[in-house]
Amino acid sequence: MTGKLKPILLVIALAGLAVLFWLATRPPPLTVQGEVSADRVDISARVAGRVTKLHKSVGDSVEAGQVIAELESPQLEAALIAAQASLAVAKADLARVSSTRPETIAARRAELAAAQADVVLYQDSFDRQAQLQRGGNTPQARVDEATRNLEAAIRKREAAEAALQLATAGASPEERALAAAQVKQAEAALAQRQADIAELTIRAPIKGQVTTRVAETGENFGAGAPLYALTAVDAPWFTFNLREDLLDGLRIDDRFEVTIPALGQRRLTVRVTLINVQGQYATWRATRATGDFDLRTFEVRAAPVDAVEGLRPGMSVVAARPNQAR
Repeated sequence: MTGKLKPILLVIALAGLAVLFWLATRPPPLTVQGEVSADRVDISARVAGRVTKLHKSVGDSVEAGQVIAELESPQLEAALIAAQASLAVAKADLARVSSTRPETIAARRAELAAAQADVVLYQDSFDRQAQLQRGGNTPQARVDEATRNLEAAIRKREAAEAALQLATAGASPEERALAAAQVKQAEAALAQRQADIAELTIRAPIKGQVTTRVAETGENFGAGAPLYALTAVDAPWFTFNLREDLLDGLRIDDRFEVTIPALGQRRLTVRVTLINVQGQYATWRATRATGDFDLRTFEVRAAPVDAVEGLRPGMSVVAARPNQAR
């Protein structure tokens, strides 16, 4: 019996040695280290100004639309007053060309009445001279003079009628259109100044946490100069850099598990949201003349499936090769 067991024990020993050898020579599992990231927004003013109030400091949480700083600009305030005055002038000019003073209309009516009276007077004089001429009792010169006076009175009445119509109608359509356009131009200029003044109040564009504050009270900042930096800490994501030969089988929306060392090796499930090639800063070239080639690096982004408390940008994240952990 003992002789029969020896071959069996020998086979078992050899099998055990083979397993140990396979385990010893097997490459360790590939792990990939990434980083927790989040959207960051640099906040700056669209106009230049001096900082008068700072409502938030580093570490404070802000809501979207919340006021975080206030600036002042005497130049913009003066420009606003000038724009308001220009609009008032344009509106007054439009009102002027759109109407006529009652006194002017009354004066034109009086002139027309006087011209009409002259026509009646000279018409009577012409009728008398014409009647006398038929009887041969007046020279032709008197008749011609009466005719001229009547024609002049009629023309004067026509001129008075035209003057009354002009006074009643006011300015021409072209003048009114020009005045109305000037009003719109002044309104646009005022709206621009009001928008500039509104830009002196700095509001948070997103919900997040103040991670950087450059501004100090009393400092002057030009347009576009950063005052704050906000980070959307409530919407973190993970980023990994992988060689292209490790991307085999990885797709958008794939899920895998990662470990967060900073959170006590906590494991959580993430979903792939982006696979994007990183920038290439050198001309492609073959590594060796045997046909090998340079391998590109891809950025893989993943978002946590569930909200994770305490996750902060900059933390390390460790994962098995994503396409093996699907």
